[in-house]
Amino acid sequence: MTGLIMAGQMLLGLSILVGLHEFGHFATAKYFKIRVDKFYIFFDFLFPLPGVMNFALFKKKIGETEYGLGWFPLGGYVAIHGMIDETQDADSLAAEPQPNEFRAKPAWQRLIVMLGGIIMNVITGIVIFSLMTFSYGESYLPASEARFGVIPNALGKEMGFRQGDKIVKINGRPFDDFSDVYSPDVILGNDAYYTVDRAGQLIDVPVPNNFMDRLADEGEQRFVQPLDPFVVEEVTPGSPADKAGLQANDRIMQVAGTPIQFFPELQKALKDNAGKPTAVQVERASQPVTLKVAVDTDGKIGFKPKSLLKFGTREYGLLEAIPVGTKQAFGVITTQIKAFGKIFSGEASFRKSIGGPIEIAQQYGGKWDWFRFWTLTGMLSMVLAFMNLLPIPALDGGHVVFLLYEMIAGRKPSDKFLENAQKVGMVLILGLMVFVFLNPLLKKFGL
Repeated sequence: MTGLIMAGQMLLGLSILVGLHEFGHFATAKYFKIRVDKFYIFFDFLFPLPGVMNFALFKKKIGETEYGLGWFPLGGYVAIHGMIDETQDADSLAAEPQPNEFRAKPAWQRLIVMLGGIIMNVITGIVIFSLMTFSYGESYLPASEARFGVIPNALGKEMGFRQGDKIVKINGRPFDDFSDVYSPDVILGNDAYYTVDRAGQLIDVPVPNNFMDRLADEGEQRFVQPLDPFVVEEVTPGSPADKAGLQANDRIMQVAGTPIQFFPELQKALKDNAGKPTAVQVERASQPVTLKVAVDTDGKIGFKPKSLLKFGTREYGLLEAIPVGTKQAFGVITTQIKAFGKIFSGEASFRKSIGGPIEIAQQYGGKWDWFRFWTLTGMLSMVLAFMNLLPIPALDGGHVVFLLYEMIAGRKPSDKFLENAQKVGMVLILGLMVFVFLNPLLKKFGL
């Protein structure tokens, strides 16, 4: 049942996002009086082979457009008349362009049509995050709740922070919201400093003059994080933690004999035992229970922690929620850019960073939680917008690159070139799809 709920949430979320993405292309094409032959949620063929296994679960023709639900549940498409894509090649467009064809329209109109899906996903992400902020408010950590102190990363240690430091003042003044620690006013300010309580002694930690540059180099804003005690909130089905018998509300006390109080301590202990069967002692209903957990090679066991710090909530009116939701939405794209930067610089593994349908379903979880559903769907909407903007042939971003070239150079690439570029792009995407599906199995067998 858990697996069905995970799969159901994933399919619903992706169906909403794919439908809205394709509607963005559909609506802009219709606006410019371009004929749309098909509008499908999921594919009615074996993607990416348009001539193989052609059938739909449902279809209905209204006017010049056939609307349908395909059988292959990965993505969807609109067949825009006169456009080279996965459903049409150069040979099918050998005749003279007709006024209602994509290729007959000015480049700027075609550019808007290609950006229509991306724009729709961005709007969707902003709307979801704004409505979530309006409905649930914005969670924040009161500064007084960081009572166990902080743990610094390498840059934080270089500044002068030590584990357990309690930040009590910023620039000589008390503060209420722990996120003020990362405020640009502090990081960019002149002679800025933090005051920490270190074992009862007040010590000033100055902010270096080049701190913003250092943060940019590190790609990580949180140079210190609050130490937080935690319990298990949810165990990922099929994970090492699940197989070992870890349960919600368990409190992890030891890993391989090492005492655990805070989540960063657990992360370090698990990495020290990566790839090994490890004794994990938990407190369950006030009783100690010892589990044997096969920690994976990444130093993870598969559960979601729940902080025991008490978070506050800010309430917003509908108009007030829009800028907050917009910032949250674009924060997802900022995170994606940073992640790609780390992958290309070699600081992060592409294989470990990429996720597919299995990982997405696990993120939705085995319990139907509307807050988590819409939060994750909003994030996926922004990720889909970002990924589609990548300059890869067959993606919207690839078409955008060719259209920009046409607008700048005053001439467009030949239909044959576009067809070959589309084929190269499809091979890349197909290869990525195969990798994404096989990667979890390879990890499972230690490959």
